[in-house]
Amino acid sequence: LQRDAKGQYLFDLLCHHLNLLEKDYFGIRFVDPDKQRHWLEFTKSVVKQMRAQPPFTMCFRVKFYPTDPAALKEEITRYLVFLQIKRDLYHGRLLCKTSDAALLAAYILQAEIGDYDPGKHPEGYSSKFQFFPKHSEKLERKIAEIHKSELSGQTPATSELNFLRKAQTLETYGVDPHPCKDVSGNAAFLAFTPFGFVVLQGNKRVHFIKWNEVTKMKFEGKTFYLYVSQKEEKKIVLTYFAPTPEACKHLWKCGIENQAFYKLEKSSQVRTVSSSNLFFKGSRFRYSGRVAKEVMESSAKIKREPPEIHRAGLVPSRSCPSITHGPRLSSVPRTRRRAVHISIMEGLESLRDSAHSTPVRSASHGDAFMAPGRSGRAESSERVAVIADENYSPADSVLPTPVAEHSLELMLLSRQVNGAPCSIEEEKESEAGTPVAGEAEEAGGELRALCPGAGGLGAAQAEQVNKFVLSVLRLLLVTVGLLFVLLLLLIVLTESDLDTAFFRDIRQTPEFEQFHYQYFCPLRRWFACKVRAVVSLLIDT
Repeated sequence: LQRDAKGQYLFDLLCHHLNLLEKDYFGIRFVDPDKQRHWLEFTKSVVKQMRAQPPFTMCFRVKFYPTDPAALKEEITRYLVFLQIKRDLYHGRLLCKTSDAALLAAYILQAEIGDYDPGKHPEGYSSKFQFFPKHSEKLERKIAEIHKSELSGQTPATSELNFLRKAQTLETYGVDPHPCKDVSGNAAFLAFTPFGFVVLQGNKRVHFIKWNEVTKMKFEGKTFYLYVSQKEEKKIVLTYFAPTPEACKHLWKCGIENQAFYKLEKSSQVRTVSSSNLFFKGSRFRYSGRVAKEVMESSAKIKREPPEIHRAGLVPSRSCPSITHGPRLSSVPRTRRRAVHISIMEGLESLRDSAHSTPVRSASHGDAFMAPGRSGRAESSERVAVIADENYSPADSVLPTPVAEHSLELMLLSRQVNGAPCSIEEEKESEAGTPVAGEAEEAGGELRALCPGAGGLGAAQAEQVNKFVLSVLRLLLVTVGLLFVLLLLLIVLTESDLDTAFFRDIRQTPEFEQFHYQYFCPLRRWFACKVRAVVSLLIDT
């Protein structure tokens, strides 16, 4: 890459390599040296966005999940979205009931190994593949049963299409979780989906807000604010706290881009957004791509021979190890396996209101999650745990990765030592491995930063004072600048010979004439007299 190459150049190069036309749903993600994720901005230089030294590691990801992935025009686009959702399923983002998990895994199996063949697929063959970090024997049997009896004859493209149709109906379809805390200090995950803004806590979706109800998003330091206007002119503000200011800014930018993509009718309606009410304070950001409606209209006009798709098949992949023959949970004794099953939300439950935010309502495409205890009573026939820990923790890690995700990595390590359930990791971006001890140490440092003692409190107060001083200095600087501009305009009006219509109209007003003759002219004579006196004094000396 040339030093001044923009992100758009790199993205177009990649899409050309993939023979991808419906590219607006995708993006390039990278992680900075502070382990903060970012989306590559296409209007800025690639090199300037990277704080690390080359070579740079970036990842091709779905950035905006299609509202209806089955309606995508080209098979190559559907296949790439299929790979992303398959990855989401493995990393614990896509949560579902056991029956749905078995069906999704069977679709993946059919798409990647084809029809069941007794000669090639012996008893227990589904246990050799890993669609989730941990399976149960009952789930493996269910996957094999569906694959044998219900999916025979389906081509890879058909299986992938059915997989997308099923995944799109799930509550957490399109979730890209951002770890935060609410005003009570409770851990939460914020996410932006094709349908609106979502807050997840403890296997439950505690808030769902449609995009047309979100009026504003802003952030200040680590604090993220979401302004909501509901029916009957009811206005509320949701407040959450990110682990770092950089994470909060990333959350804000993701929210701005998702709202613009899914809510607006055309890209000409996109406006530059400020993170603060004061124009001289905060960050400014503008979404630079097309919106969903324009993308769909453009896709409908595509007329070409379908490009050839080179499917990965059974090739192991560190970035998405959902189909791999590596060691897995089967080596764990059965009694222990029951203890480390990944819990799943079985069924749906009504949502509780929060003391500081909006009454909770169900999404238009589904209901909210049910707590494991209640779901077990509701569906005793499907008690097998499958996908997530009892708390929704997609940032927990069970995979080798150089990127620690805040303090949750440390929590995971303690769970593994105690033999407690482990949850699925939220996606990590870099592909090179680093020692686990280093990750734990870094995560421990982040955990101490999130839970400061007396010294941390003093540092936080000092940080607030510094921010206040910077804000005051910025205000003074802007004020001096405005006064200087007004002075220049006054000099141009009174001393220059410019005879434009704008200046002529101002000069002919009675107020300006009175100001000019009663105040400005005497002030100018006084100033000139003082200058002559100073010059004469300098000449005499």
